[in-house]
This record gives sequence, structure tokens and C-alpha cells, in this order.
Amino acid sequence: MERFWLVLAIFAFFLLCLWGMYVGWRRKARSQSVQVPPFPAIPDDPGEVLLASTGVYLATTIAGEWQNRIVTRGAGLRTGAVWRLHGGGVAVERGGAPDFWIPRDAVTGIRRDTKIAGKVMGTDALLIVSWRLGDVELDTGFRGDDLDDYPQWIEQLKIKGGAQ
Repeated sequence: MERFWLVLAIFAFFLLCLWGMYVGWRRKARSQSVQVPPFPAIPDDPGEVLLASTGVYLATTIAGEWQNRIVTRGAGLRTGAVWRLHGGGVAVERGGAPDFWIPRDAVTGIRRDTKIAGKVMGTDALLIVSWRLGDVELDTGFRGDDLDDYPQWIEQLKIKGGAQ
């Protein structure tokens, strides 16, 4: 009988931990929904696809704060994704989560990196697009299936006349 109570206590503690994580995630999403505007939707006619890559959408964070994941409005969900570059911006099409648009004129930089919320790699295997949404600067991370696509993305999204 003693073992039963011990197992029950461990199970109750586990459920309490899950509930605490759920409450924390919701609280963070609620506070971020005030700070971070809604992500733009992909336009009905974004134009010709200039470049496309498949992989995993990892996270969007506050720029320069690689562990501060944006969780509001489904942005915190890691999903399989297809990134398509159009003349006016980048369409981030995510399986099982809301798609969004990164306008080209909002892009402030693009780089290869080793880390973003929830993912740390030993090589520069992540593609990070820095962009402005309202008054907030964000970093959106992508792990492509083919890392050889990254130089093309970097060349295409380079800021004209500015440093990366």
C-alpha cells in the first residue's frame, strides 16, 4: 500500500508540473500578444517564387535574445515548413500552424547561426532572418533540409548598401 501512495504522489507531482508549464506558456502568450503585433498573412498573390526551401521552422524570438521565444498566436510551435522567397517577401508556410509573411522591406538582416530558442547546433546550420514587425525587431529561425541553399537565401535577402 505504501508503494501505491508513492506512485500516486509522483504522478500528482508530474501533473502539477505539466499544469505549471501550461499556465506559464499561456501567461507568456498573453503578455506577448500586447507587445508583438499579429504576424502578417501571406498575400493572395505574392508573385513569382524566386527561391524555395523545405525544412523546419524553429522559432521566432526577440532579436538578439535567442532564448526569448515568441509564443503568441501559434508562433512558438516548431513545425515542418516551406520557405518561399517572392519579390515582396518571404512566405513561411508551416504545417499544422499559422502561416505568415515576412515583408522584404521589413528584413533587417540574414545570417547563418548556431542557436535559436530550443535548438543549438555545432555548425552554422540555422538560417536566421532578422526583421521588423511594428516597433519590435524579431529573429526567425529555419533549419533547411539542404544547407547548400543558404548562400542563395543570404544573397537574395541582403540589405542593399547595409551591413549584415
